[in-house]
Amino acid sequence: MRQFFDHIDIRVPNLAAATPYYESLLPALGFTQPVQIEGWLQFEAGEFEPFVGVTESRTHVANENRVAFRANSCDEVDQLSEVVRRAGSRNIEGPMDYETNYYALFFEDPWGNRFEICHRARP
Repeated sequence: MRQFFDHIDIRVPNLAAATPYYESLLPALGFTQPVQIEGWLQFEAGEFEPFVGVTESRTHVANENRVAFRANSCDEVDQLSEVVRRAGSRNIEGPMDYETNYYALFFEDPWGNRFEICHRARP
């Protein structure tokens, strides 16, 4: 199957402050392999697999974009909701049946970046 994205870059106003948050969240989402790159906090899903990088932008302003991560089941969404809560996320909605066959958790990191964890079942 075709891979639809290579990586996601996330901006935060203070990388040092954001590091504990993302070090707890990203491995729980499957990005388990840390990569050392100066000025970045980066976790890969595996070699030549998608990765997420977090870097500092002192003038960062959150916007209305949302990044959604897919879960394998509703139970996984529920489990990840606990990680999201413990990490210090804010504006948490769910987990909930958002639409028919669509179970989701919506949240923001402490800097206003918007995320979702969802499971979409086939009808």
